[in-house]
Amino acid sequence: MSNEHQVKTLSTAIGGELAYLSGFAGEHASEALSGALPQGRNSPQHPAFGLYAEQLSGTAFTAPRHLNRHSWLYRIRPGAVHGPFKALDRPGIHHHYELDATSPNVMRWNPQPMPEEATDFIEGLQSFAGTGTPQSQSGIGIYRYACNRPMQGRYFYDADGELLIVPQQGRLYLLSEFGTLEIEPQEIAVMPRGVRFRVELPDGTARGYIAENLGQSLRLPELGPIGCNGLANPRDFLYPVAVYEDLDGDFELLTKFQGRLWQAPIDHSPLDVVAWHGTHVPYKYDLRRFNAVGSISYDHPDPSIFTVLTSASAVPGTANMDFAIFPPRWLAAENTFRPPWFHRNVAGEFMGLVHGEYDAKQTGVDGFVPGGASLHNCMTGHGPDTASFAQASLADTSRPEHLVDTMAFMFETAGVIQVTAEALASPQLQQDYWRCWQGLRSHFDPSTP
Repeated sequence: MSNEHQVKTLSTAIGGELAYLSGFAGEHASEALSGALPQGRNSPQHPAFGLYAEQLSGTAFTAPRHLNRHSWLYRIRPGAVHGPFKALDRPGIHHHYELDATSPNVMRWNPQPMPEEATDFIEGLQSFAGTGTPQSQSGIGIYRYACNRPMQGRYFYDADGELLIVPQQGRLYLLSEFGTLEIEPQEIAVMPRGVRFRVELPDGTARGYIAENLGQSLRLPELGPIGCNGLANPRDFLYPVAVYEDLDGDFELLTKFQGRLWQAPIDHSPLDVVAWHGTHVPYKYDLRRFNAVGSISYDHPDPSIFTVLTSASAVPGTANMDFAIFPPRWLAAENTFRPPWFHRNVAGEFMGLVHGEYDAKQTGVDGFVPGGASLHNCMTGHGPDTASFAQASLADTSRPEHLVDTMAFMFETAGVIQVTAEALASPQLQQDYWRCWQGLRSHFDPSTP
C-alpha cells in the first residue's frame, strides 16, 4: 500500500458526522467489526479475526477502582512492533530541568504567529513553561502550538503525561488508537498518557494551548455543598467509537519520554485497534456546556467554582493542576466589585484567551487578546488593570450584568511555574505588561468614611 491516508473501517470515519460515547470516565466499549470485542474475558487464547489483545494501563494496577484508568485493545499488531527509539534534538519539546531562570515578574505574550513554512502539530509545539519533572510524576508542562499541515507518515504519544488540548483557532482531527475526536475552539480534548495519535487540520491551520499533566489523571472536581449538579456535567464528556487503519508503509513513531523527543521506525499504522473497552480513553468536552455557578447576593466567589477538571496532589485540597474557565455568565452580586479581585496566590496561574474579551483585562495591541497568554506566579500580585478597575468601580450593581462572547481559561498549579528560554526570548513577550496597573492611584482619605 502507499503511504497515503487510507482508513479501513466499518465504523465512523472522517468525512461524515462523527459518533461518540457519552459519560466521564465510564467503562466504555466499542468495536469497528461486529464480534471483535471478546465476551466474558479480556484475553482469549485466540481473539476474533486474528487480532492481538493488549492492555494499556494509565494508572497502577492496584489504583482504587474509582481512580483506575486502563483499557483493553484488540489490534492488528501489538504495540511492541516497531524499531528502536533514537533521541531527537527538538528544542520545542523538553521538560523543566532545562528551563531558564524564573522571576516573580508578571508576564504576558501576544498570540503565536502561524508558521511560514510547512509545520505539523508536533513541529509547531513551543515549550512555554511548567513545574515538576517527568521523573517525579508531578507538575505540568505548558505549551502553545501553531501548525499549517497535517501529520503525514508520523504518529505520536506522550509517555510523560496526559495532554489537555485547548484549540484557539482552527479545528483539529485527533485520530487515535481508540477512534477520532473532532474539536474546535471553545472545545477541549484530553489525550491520555501513552495513547498514540496523529493530528489533521480540516481548516488548513490551527493554533492553541496544551497542558501536559504529569500527575494523577484529570478528574471532575468534587462538588461539595453545591450538590450533585453543576459545573461540568459528566454526560457532556464524549469518547470516540472504534475506527482503525490497516495501513503498511514507512512511518515514524514519535514519543516524549523523560522530557525528550524520541523517534522509532514503524512499518504500519499504530492506529490499528479494531475494538476496545476500558476507561483509559481520549475524550472531548464542549466548554460552552459548562454550568457556571456564582453569587446571587454579594461578593465575588473564589475562581475554584469555575474548575472543569482537576489533577489531585498528595496534599488534600491542593491540586497538582486545575483547569478552570471563565465562560459567558450572569453577574448579579450587588454592591460588589464584580471582576476578579486583586489577589496574591500561593498557586501559579497561566491564563489564555480563546475567544472574545476577558472582563479583568483590556484588549488592544498591547492588551490581552485571543491567542495571548499571561503568567502570574506564586505570591505575585495581580488583578484588573487600570481601565477595567475604573469601569467596574462605576458600574450600576443594582442591575445584573450578562457577560457574553467570552471564553478565557487558566492552568493553575501548586508549584512555581518556570518559564523556558524560548518563551523569555519570544518576540511576542510584552515588555511592559507591568504598566497596566501603574494608573491605580491612592484614593485614601481618612476624613471620609
